[in-house]
Amino acid sequence: MARDRGSGDGEHSLSIRAAWLHYVGGMRQAEVAKRLGVTSVKAHRLIARAVAEGAVKVSIEGDIIDCFELEQALCLRYGLATCEVAPDLDEEGIPLRALGAAGASWLRRCLENGEDHIIAISHGRTLTAAVRTMPHMSLPNQRFVSLLGGLTRNFAANPHDVMHLLAEKTGAQAYVMPVPFFANSVDDRTVLLAQRGISDVLQMAEAAPLKLVGVGTASYDAQLVVAGLIQSSEIETISAEGGCGEILGHFFDAEGKILDTPLTKRTIAASLGEGRDRSDRIIALAGGSHKVDAIRAVLNSGQLSGLITDERTARALLDT
Repeated sequence: MARDRGSGDGEHSLSIRAAWLHYVGGMRQAEVAKRLGVTSVKAHRLIARAVAEGAVKVSIEGDIIDCFELEQALCLRYGLATCEVAPDLDEEGIPLRALGAAGASWLRRCLENGEDHIIAISHGRTLTAAVRTMPHMSLPNQRFVSLLGGLTRNFAANPHDVMHLLAEKTGAQAYVMPVPFFANSVDDRTVLLAQRGISDVLQMAEAAPLKLVGVGTASYDAQLVVAGLIQSSEIETISAEGGCGEILGHFFDAEGKILDTPLTKRTIAASLGEGRDRSDRIIALAGGSHKVDAIRAVLNSGQLSGLITDERTARALLDT
């Protein structure tokens, strides 16, 4: 005889249990009903409720052959240790769905692996999409740290949202730098970095063995300008000097050479090491037709050990 499990929170818990038995345990709905002591119709409704409430996350494992071949080619061309290419979803503009899913999958695997107890992360729309797509995980011993200052005049573009989301999704400790990405002057930067709390977070970020970054452009509509982090005149100057791509406030020309700009001297962010001789791993999550030249410039610098991108961008990076 079917038992009455009640309603409210009890019903929600029962729906989660039913979904787990069905999708993870591999039970047919009739078997789920028998295990839970409910009717088959009730079991079906419970499973459907869990799906509707977003409790069921779909993860598909397996290489798509075209993407796998692109990954291998990118690793060979740019000397990468790892590369993941997300299938094309026919998105207009920035392929946030594809990149968000790929970034979330990669980060989840890193966290499940448990080797990197401190992971440093920058900010941006693509990284935010990845974190939003991630499933909830219980990782109280994990630490996330921001790679750069993040206070902006535009609250909607506040990069600290990435860190707060990570802490919320994982229960991990998240450390932010409550200072601007770019100080008003070199002297201001010196004063800010002299603050113990700020310098401690920056040292933690620089020492992190794994860093996940976005890639910016040096065009008039660069996200740094849109987010109010720098003036349009500043990006125009950098572009005129040959600037093409950017990570962590450091700009590169098309050949991958770091540019020495007045803006860089005011940057509050983790420093970059000696390219491929560095001991940490920097993974970039980036894509979109408007970023191909910027991503290529950063790849040419040798700073990256890995790239997560979309299929169209991958093909464009190899089409030279």
